[in-house]
Formats: sequence, C-alpha cells, structure tokens
Amino acid sequence: MIILGLILLIIGLLVGMGLLTTIGGILILVGAVLWILGATGRAVGGRKHFF
Repeated sequence: MIILGLILLIIGLLVGMGLLTTIGGILILVGAVLWILGATGRAVGGRKHFF
C-alpha cells in the first residue's frame, strides 16, 4: 500500500493532478499506520499473522 501510494504521489506531482497526489498521500499514511501496528504485534483486521 505504501508503494502504491508513493507511485500515485509521484505521478500526481509529475502530471499536476491534485486528486492523484491526495490519494497517494492518504495511501502512504494508511499503509504506514498499518505497518507500524503490525510491527508492534497488534492484530490488524482480526489477524495476528499476515501469512
């Protein structure tokens, strides 16, 4: 999710589309929060393990 957000953010900045930049920024933030919660051992989405 972080990588997709970064790609959308870069494309949005290069093309000049504010919507892509906003969606990319939101995806980066959500991905970072989920990554931090998963790294601390908290259950994300009802699962303790991703695999």
